[in-house]
Amino acid sequence: MFARCPSLLVSAPASGQGKTSVTAALARWHARRGRRVAVFKTGADFLDPLVTGRAARATAYQLDLWMGGESEVRARLHAVAATSDLILVEGVMGLFDGSPSSADLAQRLGLPVLAVIDAGAMAQSFGAVAHGLASYRAGIEVCGVVANRVAGDYHARLLRESLPANLHWYGALPSDPALALPERHLGLVAANELDDLDARLDALADALGRHASMDLPPAVEFAPAHLPAVPRSLVGTRIAIARDAAFCFLYPANIELLRAAGAQLHFFSPLAGEALPDCDALWLPGGYPELHLQALAARQDLHEALRAHHVAGKPILAECGGMLFLLDRLGDGKDEAAMAGLLAGHATVMPRLVALGLQEVALPEGVLRGHSFHHAVATITAAPIAFAVDPNGAPAREAVYREHRLTASFLHFHFPSDPQAALGLFRA
Repeated sequence: MFARCPSLLVSAPASGQGKTSVTAALARWHARRGRRVAVFKTGADFLDPLVTGRAARATAYQLDLWMGGESEVRARLHAVAATSDLILVEGVMGLFDGSPSSADLAQRLGLPVLAVIDAGAMAQSFGAVAHGLASYRAGIEVCGVVANRVAGDYHARLLRESLPANLHWYGALPSDPALALPERHLGLVAANELDDLDARLDALADALGRHASMDLPPAVEFAPAHLPAVPRSLVGTRIAIARDAAFCFLYPANIELLRAAGAQLHFFSPLAGEALPDCDALWLPGGYPELHLQALAARQDLHEALRAHHVAGKPILAECGGMLFLLDRLGDGKDEAAMAGLLAGHATVMPRLVALGLQEVALPEGVLRGHSFHHAVATITAAPIAFAVDPNGAPAREAVYREHRLTASFLHFHFPSDPQAALGLFRA
């Protein structure tokens, strides 16, 4: 049975235009009025959904036509359409950037596009940029435009009057440092690290509400999609998962899949001094270990527990920052500290981005998809068991290391891309 729900894909001509701010402002504004808002993020990003999900007071999931597949995308949208008053999908990069792009998702699913344009350094050219987005490709419906970083009422009037008649002025956000969401080298600061995040989200909602049309967009009809049942192959398996400011890159869909497989999940915080829970398998996700070098180095008790777990032949999955924590040493260019020492090698986090892109890798368990996004350069003694490839032909080829039941890589795996393969990484 088809399900209908008002929906928008929030996109832009480029990264850094304010998509997350506008998506969060819309989500918080409607949520405060008692509406049930479902929020998604196009692509692989971990950090933006933490903010927009907080704004909507709901978990934000990733939607990616390649990582999860079109059936998963359709199934998620159909499921929430029946129970939501509004669906917001934040795009990735610029509207037409990448493959698959936000435009691909909008066209396949029939999602109208709300374009966010940073107008801080333009006036009438605003209309030309908006016109270009709306007319560049057939089959894409740009239903409205939001101007970001607007200097004042006069500036807003110039922008609005520059729009072609067929493009609706949806409103503006002012140029105000108090409304900015803090950033660092991998994107936004994680939501759980900002004590004043709710106040920032309320301020964004208030600012957009003063200058925007906040009516619900037209409803979109979503068809049902069939997904195979998750095999219950982890019933009774206790999985310890590191989760704190150093290990915060966790796809909600991955957590959901482990639970559907019957796993018992036990979260713990290495930074808070918590011990490794009694477990059959361990997952160390990515995050920011380089920002907590001394705190992680001081956890000698945890290092010993991790080594004992490894020697006992129990599974470990270490992704990106999790892998860096298992090396002998980790540095940030200024400071360096000893890490857990399960994987011989060392790494340094560089000022510039080292790798970015979608990745696919064939493992003994099956073929898994995911992505790579890091500033670290690692020298690891072990020989890789596999190299990932970028589906778009980019040069990044992330290595995957396997020592006994330890699987380590810079890759962030998206478990729904191959549930059987993902669950195999945790089976005792």
